[in-house]
Order: sequence, then C-alpha cells, then structure tokens
Amino acid sequence: MRGSGDVASAAAHLLFRSGYAVLLHESPQPSATRRKMAFTDAVFEGQAWLEDIQARRLDDPAELIATLEAHQFIALTVADFDEILKEISPAVLVDARMRKHSQPETQLGLAPLTLGLGPNFVVAQTVDVVIETGRGPDLGRVIRSGASAPLTGEPLSMAGHSRDRYVYAPAAGIFQTALQVGDSVRQGQVIAEINGQPLTAPLDGVLRGLTRNGVPVTVKTKVIEVDPRGAQAQVSGIAERPAKIAQGVLEAVQAWFKRG
Repeated sequence: MRGSGDVASAAAHLLFRSGYAVLLHESPQPSATRRKMAFTDAVFEGQAWLEDIQARRLDDPAELIATLEAHQFIALTVADFDEILKEISPAVLVDARMRKHSQPETQLGLAPLTLGLGPNFVVAQTVDVVIETGRGPDLGRVIRSGASAPLTGEPLSMAGHSRDRYVYAPAAGIFQTALQVGDSVRQGQVIAEINGQPLTAPLDGVLRGLTRNGVPVTVKTKVIEVDPRGAQAQVSGIAERPAKIAQGVLEAVQAWFKRG
C-alpha cells in the first residue's frame, strides 16, 4: 500500500481485518494532516493506532517479512520503495497516495495486481484496476475498464464551509506548530509558522487536520484543516468516504484472489 493518509489507512485497516497481510510504504517526512484518521504518525513515533488496529514502523526487510507472516499488526516502512518491492514481492500493490494534482506514473507489472486510487488513473495504462475516489454515487466503485474521474468540484462542505476550511503552505519551508489535531481554534488565531510566516485559523472550529511539527513542506501543500462543527467534529477514526473507498479496494482484491 503506497501512502499512509486517511484513505490508504482505511484500506489497509479493512484489508488487515479481512485477513490480508498489509505493508504501508511512506516517505520519511509525510505532510499528511488527518493524522488521527491514519497510521501516518507511525513514521515518526514507531507505532500508531487507528481504531482497533496498530501499525508499527519497520525498515529491515527480514523484520518486515516476519511481521507480514505473523499478521499481528500492520507494518509500515519508509525504506527505499524499489528495494522493498524486490524483497517483499507483493501479490497486490495499491497506490493510495492520493496525489490529486499529479499525473499517475505507470505501475503495471510492479505486482500481479495493481490498483490505483485517486484521479487520472487509467485501466491497462497506469494500473490494472482503478477505484473511484470522487464524491458522488460512484464513490468506491471498482473500475475495470476506463479511468477514474478527473479532479473536480469543491471539498466536502461542513456547516456551510468547504475550501475555506483549509490552509495551504504559502512557501516552502519547515512547518512549525505547538498545536495538536483535535484542538479548538478561533478565527485569526495563529496555528503555525513556515519560515517565520504565521498561518492563522480561517474560521472557528476544531483542528481536523494538521501537518506534524517539524516536517518540511512545499508551497501550496495542504497543512491545516478546520472543522467548524465544534463538538460534533470527527477528528479521529475512519470517516465515511475513506471507508467507502476501502470497501472498493477489498472488493477488487477479493475478486482477484477468487479468480486465482
């Protein structure tokens, strides 16, 4: 599983609960924001829980193989992707990095079954099977011919706010914050800094997403998400959209193994 954000983690969680051995691959300094909805913090802390399942960071190939065979927790690694691919030889490779503004690279042949999550994946050109991640009636649909929908529309509206709930890095630099996911914030409150430039809360609410302190980010990276619903905000666990996408991943994987 490439990526460890909320979508990748939801898929990994469901696959693991369904009996599959799961390995998450992540970059050494991920800028993911919804960290209580994901296994991302295992990169920094060595382990992380998502609901009832734990992920642990392991970078030694021998340890990874033993962990996958034991099936006691999800493994996460930041080791070189190509080297890990050679050592593990996975039956299934899922690209769940959700790089919405990037054109997916071809991953056909990296595993017997390759799945792509996010916009612009094309069946038989970039991956074997595509899972739709765009909101709407097709969310989570398994696509075996054609492509996933291009990135369109506004983010999910919460209490009348959509794109204005987010803050993006105004410049490249080190993201610095003393706050945590789940903290309450007021509009205009300084939440973080990048190169001494303050980043303020766009509205009152609760921090649903916050890049980890000390992580380097590039310009326009999403670094802050505010949920204006206050006490009703969901800041941890698996949300409805990632859960639906995860169901599509499981459906595709089970169908492939059933066909043999």
